[in-house]
Amino acid sequence: MNILRMKIFALSTIVLFFSLIFSGRVSAIDVVATATPPIIDGENNEAQWQKAKWLPIDQVIMGGPLSKQDFQGQYRLLWDANKLYLQVEIVDDRLVDFNADPLDKYWDDDTLEIFLDEDASGGNHQYSYNAFAYHIALDNQVVDITPERTFALFNDHIESRWKRDVNAPHKIIWEAAISLYSDDFDPTKSNSPVSLTAGKKVGFMLAYCDNDNSEVREHFIGSKDVEAVNGDKNRGWIDASVFDTLILSE
Repeated sequence: MNILRMKIFALSTIVLFFSLIFSGRVSAIDVVATATPPIIDGENNEAQWQKAKWLPIDQVIMGGPLSKQDFQGQYRLLWDANKLYLQVEIVDDRLVDFNADPLDKYWDDDTLEIFLDEDASGGNHQYSYNAFAYHIALDNQVVDITPERTFALFNDHIESRWKRDVNAPHKIIWEAAISLYSDDFDPTKSNSPVSLTAGKKVGFMLAYCDNDNSEVREHFIGSKDVEAVNGDKNRGWIDASVFDTLILSE
């Protein structure tokens, strides 16, 4: 009888787990390791990237219907002991950077946004380093909000570069090498990035701010379908619990 109950419990747990996955409430992404770090040059010509699977950036978080001519995106990831590596392919018919000051309304320019929660702990990070919401501008400067509710540059956290595809002028390849910092990060002190190991879990989401010719961004497109709170899907910059979970594999 006890064995039967254990089997029923195990089966019900499996059913619940998969129901959560397919409902979008649980999402795990395996990230393969690389022995050789890719060169961050905005070119898709290195063999190690072929081990990584392309994943879509196709969830409209803000804005109306989106045409394929206006935006398409996909990304893939690698890791080694020192960094997480990101390659993004973007089709955007108009790239704009209206705000020259990297700390001024950066979210209204065309911007790649990388959400990272080093220990996948989830929870609120709006004004803390529990997680980061890195905005990478077209000039490759990296911005996030501080606990003091100001904007600051974090250029030493991410090395990035993008380049146009010469055969498809509306397509760009954007690459980044990302150092991960724990939630005890303190900009007034010396901080060392976290070393990465197989089996480690990292909270992650990717998004793109798209603006063609407006004072504010026209679309915000993400890699994750975020459940709306009071009609608002733009939750990634507040709550790390909406992120996917990366699992670093061999």
